[in-house]
Amino acid sequence: MPTTVSVEHIEMTPGMRGGKPRIAGTRIAVQDVMVMHLKMGYSLLEIATKYDLLVAAVYDAMAYYYDHRQEIDRELAEDDVFVDEFMRQNPGRLQAKIKELKGESEN
Repeated sequence: MPTTVSVEHIEMTPGMRGGKPRIAGTRIAVQDVMVMHLKMGYSLLEIATKYDLLVAAVYDAMAYYYDHRQEIDRELAEDDVFVDEFMRQNPGRLQAKIKELKGESEN
């Protein structure tokens, strides 16, 4: 008999975090938990403790991530492209000053 993973602690609400899946009752998205755990090295227990979350909710977030990995990874990649392009088109004062000092053009 197949095992089914419960994701009772995950919800999506239009207008909240762009409708992305998140831990119910919070603004912490599944992708936030994934980044903290897989990219930053926090244990799931550390994440739960740091943000005062149920441990089960954090595990549900990771279960949801693994069940929807391609979609969430694609969204993160799209977000990265958007941020990179925005930063390129809207450099902060520090980046503009560095370009000026290097003699680089605005193009």
